[in-house]
Amino acid sequence: MKFIATELEGLLIIEPDVFRDERGFLLESYSRRRYAAGGVPDVFVQDNHSLSVRGTIRGLHAQRARPQAKLVRVVRGAIFDVAVDIRIGSPSFGRWHGTELSAENFRQSYIPRGYAHGFCVLSEVAEVEYKCSDFYDPADQLIIRWSDPSIGIRWPAGTPLLSDKDRAARTLEESTDLLPRYQGVNR
Repeated sequence: MKFIATELEGLLIIEPDVFRDERGFLLESYSRRRYAAGGVPDVFVQDNHSLSVRGTIRGLHAQRARPQAKLVRVVRGAIFDVAVDIRIGSPSFGRWHGTELSAENFRQSYIPRGYAHGFCVLSEVAEVEYKCSDFYDPADQLIIRWSDPSIGIRWPAGTPLLSDKDRAARTLEESTDLLPRYQGVNR
């Protein structure tokens, strides 16, 4: 299993070992012990599963008072997965990283607390599963506009399908009063 550091503090891409034979494949999609040794210190308390059609963008989502680390993987289809550092005072504040996750490449994204997360569906349909380090609280949700020009994400969708909440989201600058303060990675 490979744990690949990105240019953003704490953000990892994980490539599990996949064992294939004539029957199909087997992989370890999560092991607390192995992941902790690879740089993923969180205990996950909630799993989410979404299905979305091509061109859908979900995000950019975070929680304010109870921030969540996430471990994201695709079980069907493909997505362009994005994390944005929203920690005020961080050396990489406002910067983003994107990577393709798919059922074929088996990659996962580990997104630490203090990052907003979103994705764009590249295939006809994509099913995404992700683990969260804290419980979802709708009253605590923070949504940053997917098209915020100050972030400048190069999404692979011209006119995306969006939820009403994502369409009405504020920019990073308009959300400054709601953003977490930088205290180092995973704090």
